[in-house]
Amino acid sequence: MKNQIPRIPLKALIAVVLSVFIISGKLQAQDGAKLFKQNCAVCHASHTDQKLTGPGLKGVFDRAPKGDWLKNWILNNEKMIKAGDAYGNQIYAANGKAAMTVFEGQLNEKDVDAILAFIKAPAPVVVAAAGNTTGNNANSTEVSAGIEPLYVILGVVVVLAILLGALRSVRTSLQNSVNRSEGRDENPELTFWEEARGWMSGNRRLVGVICIILAFVGMKSCWDACFNIGVYYDYRTQKGYKPEQPIKFSHKLHAGDNEIACQYCHSTVEKSRHAGIPSVNICMNCHKGIQTGPQYKEVEIAKIYVAAGFDPKAGTYDDSKQNPLKWIKVHNLPDHVYFNHSQHVVVGKIDCATCHGNIKEMTVAEQKAPLTMKWCIECHRKTEVAMAGNAYYDRLHKALKEKYAGQYDVKFTVDKIGGLECTKCHY
Repeated sequence: MKNQIPRIPLKALIAVVLSVFIISGKLQAQDGAKLFKQNCAVCHASHTDQKLTGPGLKGVFDRAPKGDWLKNWILNNEKMIKAGDAYGNQIYAANGKAAMTVFEGQLNEKDVDAILAFIKAPAPVVVAAAGNTTGNNANSTEVSAGIEPLYVILGVVVVLAILLGALRSVRTSLQNSVNRSEGRDENPELTFWEEARGWMSGNRRLVGVICIILAFVGMKSCWDACFNIGVYYDYRTQKGYKPEQPIKFSHKLHAGDNEIACQYCHSTVEKSRHAGIPSVNICMNCHKGIQTGPQYKEVEIAKIYVAAGFDPKAGTYDDSKQNPLKWIKVHNLPDHVYFNHSQHVVVGKIDCATCHGNIKEMTVAEQKAPLTMKWCIECHRKTEVAMAGNAYYDRLHKALKEKYAGQYDVKFTVDKIGGLECTKCHY
């Protein structure tokens, strides 16, 4: 008796594979932690009351009106504000009338329920990674990365395949024992690869379908990976890049408490592609006279004097003793990415905090936004063009309204004027 390699009906396997993908998609849609990190973490701390661009969400269920108020607010806060919602307008005013993203159309009610469940759950325990000497992040409510449901399912399939192979080997051994006792020829014990080749030979159509599915999954994974490539940023755990600078410089003290404009130090932000890293001369404009600080006293300011070759006692400079500062760039985009600060700050009228977080509250500057291609594209799709006082944009908007007259109300966003063209951001 020869071992028979079982044939699996093609329709049955297709049904199983499709079910796996459907179940996986539903599980992912319900992953509140992942949804929060993708849509909310840039502006809100999930389990603390620390204010970032928006308020911290600790105790939000106690503060907000009961029922579906939070769900409706997340989906379309703009609509609630215009409708005169009392608590909504109170929050809007308390946060400087900064507009919150309207997620209606991007998230469904199940997605919002998953996000709210994540916020309501106890704060996850964070285990610090070995070798992380940059200190804790401002938003310390980090979430450990979960395993994708699809990978779990694939892992189960692999384990089952191994078990089936082992059981098949045991069955062959038992059958050969019976054959020997009855004087019959023994069945050859095939290796795993021999069995696999035999199975594939008997199920060629099925193997073809599996290969097509795997190729599709591979291409989809590569595409998603391109959209989620970050810069010194782990979007799964909300860990921002937070390097230790040669001088402990507090943005909170300078930009927050003392209200020094960003443009004073980053002088080219309105004129150039680059915001500019300040030279020591800019530091000396103030610190030639201010020789002590509230936190580090003379220690950190003394480093400025060393860099500038300045003798604070004599009040003189010695060029031969200069040692230029080597600041570590925090928001360091890849070389193949083109980003123009002046275009966004001057033309787009984008606030610095949109990309850099609430820098005025940071003692140590860190990367708050993921800076992924997906993040930038979503911003271009939802950000309306600042047309006020710009006749060029007025003409474009008029042309769009004429083109789509009677179809729908045109929302004049960045993507409408070429904001999604590859060459806009890539060389």
